[in-house]
Amino acid sequence: MKPTDAMDPKGLIYEAYQIEDIGPAECRSIFLDWALSLPEGGETADALRHLIARYADAEPDHPMSAVLRDGMASVVAPRRRGGWRSRPRN
Repeated sequence: MKPTDAMDPKGLIYEAYQIEDIGPAECRSIFLDWALSLPEGGETADALRHLIARYADAEPDHPMSAVLRDGMASVVAPRRRGGWRSRPRN
């Protein structure tokens, strides 16, 4: 019986940690499915912090741990806004 977790309602991340010999590609696919299943308006960074504390800290060498940390880095990385139109014209 898998544990219930509000940040992983389908148990996708939990299941990834249970699969023997899972690789990075499979982990990224599971992560994408998890991310797409997040409720609208949910805070992705908070969910990732929770999952990292729950799973990745306990199993730092698991490929899903690297995927979760990469996801966290991309969520909190500042993004450049605007494009060529935002530059002042001479």
